[in-house]
Amino acid sequence: MTGGGAEQRARPNLAVVGATGAVGTVLLGILSARQDVWGEIRLIASARSAGRRLTVRGRQVEVVALTEEAFEGIDVAMFDVPDQVSAQWAPIAAAKGAVVVDNSGAFRLDEDVPLVVPEVNAAAARIRPRGIIANPNCTTLSMIVAIGALHSELGLSELVVASYQAASGAGQAGIDALREQTVKVAGTSVGEQAGDLRALIGDSGPFAVPLVLNAVPWAGSPAPDGWSSEELKVRNESRKILGLPNLRVSATCVRIPVVTTHSLAVHAVFEREVTQLRAQEILAQAPGVVLYDNPAAGEFPTPNDVVGTDPTWVGRVRRSLDDPKALDLFLCGDNLRKGAALNTAQIGELVAAELLG
Repeated sequence: MTGGGAEQRARPNLAVVGATGAVGTVLLGILSARQDVWGEIRLIASARSAGRRLTVRGRQVEVVALTEEAFEGIDVAMFDVPDQVSAQWAPIAAAKGAVVVDNSGAFRLDEDVPLVVPEVNAAAARIRPRGIIANPNCTTLSMIVAIGALHSELGLSELVVASYQAASGAGQAGIDALREQTVKVAGTSVGEQAGDLRALIGDSGPFAVPLVLNAVPWAGSPAPDGWSSEELKVRNESRKILGLPNLRVSATCVRIPVVTTHSLAVHAVFEREVTQLRAQEILAQAPGVVLYDNPAAGEFPTPNDVVGTDPTWVGRVRRSLDDPKALDLFLCGDNLRKGAALNTAQIGELVAAELLG
């Protein structure tokens, strides 16, 4: 009993579905490092991973198989699994009484599922008719914390984006492919590399062409009129998160040979005029953003600087030479942390606080 005779509520129980995957592994580390708001933490994965033991908050926890019974007594379920698995199992978990935080693309554009970035639209997490909250795509997440802060003061009207996406955005298969390709080109001459990289590499894995020593202007699957699914995600998800259904967005998504951390070059047009200094002030004060912007001193974000960190890092902030209402900037975000696992954990913490009242 607490002081005054009020009964203390039990901390909510958490399930992590896909605990043994690339994002799931990062999520377990994040849960271990953040404030402990959870009761039981149950680890769920495919049947072939059941029985493995993983460490969470200093304790060894045995992984259980994904079944309907695995959600008994669970209050919040974080899903880090492929779209088709989430599409099947997230509604089952919700029907068992859990609030689902889903990191797949299965529900992001569902009108009855909020798409949430806590620094931008935390209140949306409370309105969840299906009992599911969606986590945005990692490319959108790497950008939207900074853009959301600028939008709240300046009123966003247009985005033109070029992304430079890490191999890990294609999952463990992407990481493995880049490492294998790097080994194959090590020690080769410039002439060999320039001659026929495809013949040297062989199988390109999940990428359309070899990624090592290259930049591949394609990410995702084909969409109408020459667009890719990744490019449409940036457009559609930005609109939903910011509550701007008519926002003009154009994106070109490119894979580059880094393991982790997505980068984006952004041209943003606003309703009001903005100076470089005011934009830097807004970004410096924004939650979840690090302003790192002194090019003369070699200070601007790169994937190497940002990997393993939680914020979105922003630099190269400039007012457009031709439009006083437009900004150009460069930003980086670790796609496995804020771009996936951290945002999932933050949403879960919002729900936990709500359940605890």
